[in-house]
Amino acid sequence: MSVKSAYKVVGVVSTAAVLVLAGCGSDDRTESNGSLLDRPTKGELSTNGGAARLDGDQTGAVREAINGSGARNIILLIGDGMGDSEITIARNYEKGAGGFFEGIDALPLTGSYTTYALRKDGKPDYVTDSAASATGWSTGTKTYNGALGINIKGEAQKTILELAKDQGFATGDVTTSEIQDATPAALFSHISERDCYGPEEMAEDCVDETLEKGGKGSVTEQLLATRPDVTMGGGAETFAQTATGGEYASKTLEVQAKERGFQIVRTAGELASVSKADQDAPLLALFADGNMPVTLAGPPAVRHGYLQPTVKCGDNPEHGSDVPKLAEMTTKAIELLKSSKSGADKGFFLQVESASIDKRDHAADPCGQIGETLAFDEAIKAALDFAKQDGNTLVIVTADHGHTSQIVEPLSEDDLRGIAEDVKQPIERVRDIMYPGLTIKLTTADDAEMTLSYGTSADVGVEDETHTGTQVRIAAYGPRAANVVGLTDQTDLFFTMTGALGIKP
Repeated sequence: MSVKSAYKVVGVVSTAAVLVLAGCGSDDRTESNGSLLDRPTKGELSTNGGAARLDGDQTGAVREAINGSGARNIILLIGDGMGDSEITIARNYEKGAGGFFEGIDALPLTGSYTTYALRKDGKPDYVTDSAASATGWSTGTKTYNGALGINIKGEAQKTILELAKDQGFATGDVTTSEIQDATPAALFSHISERDCYGPEEMAEDCVDETLEKGGKGSVTEQLLATRPDVTMGGGAETFAQTATGGEYASKTLEVQAKERGFQIVRTAGELASVSKADQDAPLLALFADGNMPVTLAGPPAVRHGYLQPTVKCGDNPEHGSDVPKLAEMTTKAIELLKSSKSGADKGFFLQVESASIDKRDHAADPCGQIGETLAFDEAIKAALDFAKQDGNTLVIVTADHGHTSQIVEPLSEDDLRGIAEDVKQPIERVRDIMYPGLTIKLTTADDAEMTLSYGTSADVGVEDETHTGTQVRIAAYGPRAANVVGLTDQTDLFFTMTGALGIKP
């Protein structure tokens, strides 16, 4: 192998093409009956047209997918850190290169949106964190990394959940992270430091924003004050902290939640028994002390892991029967919101996050990352099943930012020796140059090897792979779904959602 060929870049170029809503009663797919179209490959990958996904002209189907009317309900699904690479990795692993996700890949209209944050001087910060990005789509205002629900001047910005609740809609916030984490917290909190989960963190990092100093209090205290009808996730340990100011001073946050009328559940069985959640008795489901356990487990990527045998993922024993799956949480949230008085009268807004796609990407843990992408796909399918039956629900699926994992070209030791000879360098140095990060090989559904690289941190055991500044995919189904087509910004999503529900910011 030559040096030139060894250093070539093999990438995947994503397009903001329009995917279509269709499912045809005949082989002529120029017509559509309005159902979602599966898009697996058509035949053997090696034959002419065998890798193609389209069958016939899609113009009519795209036309049918465009619905400019208002929506009664919105279900926003966020795959934290789920860039195009994370989707492709999970699809290859679980379905094969020619496979198709029934949730992620089934939305009819798609585009890309930009994700940059701002610095406090107003200039772009090209790599966002989850707090700034979530503030963008939840309020329509860009902010600096670490901030929630405020602009770069520190001024509070109304969120889509707060506006929906104020104007009569039922509201829900579901995540697999701690409920105080950036994405779910962006819907109900306004604070300068995302990590100020409770009074103890406030005393260290957000002193001027405590309740006793006239501020809004910690993230958890703001959750209890905002009072969504349905809240699900982890983060139970913070509720053991004691309030230091306000009406509930000297009481734990759990006691406060109970005195405010929240019904608290801790297991999948307890969740299944809940039949009602509204402003009289909002649901607070806490399924873990910290983040909820992921569904799949396996070895992490390591230095020069591409030289080791391929691996397969297995079930995570920590994700037991008492821990609900994200699809179950999504279905239950929809059921409770639509049947509440506000939901029945006006409609609902629901956010659902698969949080640990990001968290396991940070840890260079491909199995954890893949499992949470698969769980997210199941949740999307549950949302789409409801939306298709309901006929008046906007479903939006996107990510908050890109991440580090990439599918890379595999090189053998013979390849590396050839490069070393060409450049007259020791093979050890060539290994470090060719694969500076952490790598691993997985066996996919195609019974083929897939080499993954985590290249934003090269240190073994350091859970510090970082975000990237790429634009990410956004896709939608239902009323106003066409507003995601082409290139938009994260802040556009706020206005698409408020416009669809007829909410006045």
